[in-house]
Amino acid sequence: MSLIVDAFVLGSIDNNTYLLWDDSSGQAVVIDPSFEPADVLERIRAKNLLVTGIWLTHGHFDHFIGIPEFLSTNTPAVPVYIHQDDSDLYQCGGLAPLFGINPPKLPPPVGFLMDGETLSIGASRIQVRHTPGHSAGHVVFYAEEIATVFTGDLIFRQSVGRTDLPGSDQDMLLKSIYSQILTLPPETILRSGHGEQTTVEDEIEFNPYLN
Repeated sequence: MSLIVDAFVLGSIDNNTYLLWDDSSGQAVVIDPSFEPADVLERIRAKNLLVTGIWLTHGHFDHFIGIPEFLSTNTPAVPVYIHQDDSDLYQCGGLAPLFGINPPKLPPPVGFLMDGETLSIGASRIQVRHTPGHSAGHVVFYAEEIATVFTGDLIFRQSVGRTDLPGSDQDMLLKSIYSQILTLPPETILRSGHGEQTTVEDEIEFNPYLN
């Protein structure tokens, strides 16, 4: 197995930032770079990885606020990718002012993620799945070879994403979970934007929001 996941808990609201890398090629991506990503940057340096992209599950500030610090250490700049339906949310600060936070200056997305699209890290393939509900352009990243989904704020261990924010929709969120997550093999690992990892099987059995 060549695809490796490093998880980092960052910031005051315990955001999970993921470094996903291929140990054969040394290529890597960063998923949802959050507050003060120094530990992520150190890991990249220690492993001499080539970061080819920043992948955002959605456009809320706590999932991208580390981008400026991250980009300041990388030349040329690493491209940022997000779903088009969250592009405006991202470029307008990701609701940061709603929480009393000044949004950072951000680079525009280089490209837009599309439902069903296959992304590459070295020889590994990762599928994009559009999962609206927490936000209109929320996506998850499914790495079948390691039976793992990076779920952002769609679903958590025994919980689900907030739907009381502008642009969210509870019915749509639940539809996304049932159609895009619970249909995966039961042993599939769910790595969310906050909290501990879980599995499809455990969430079917124990998640009170899905029963």
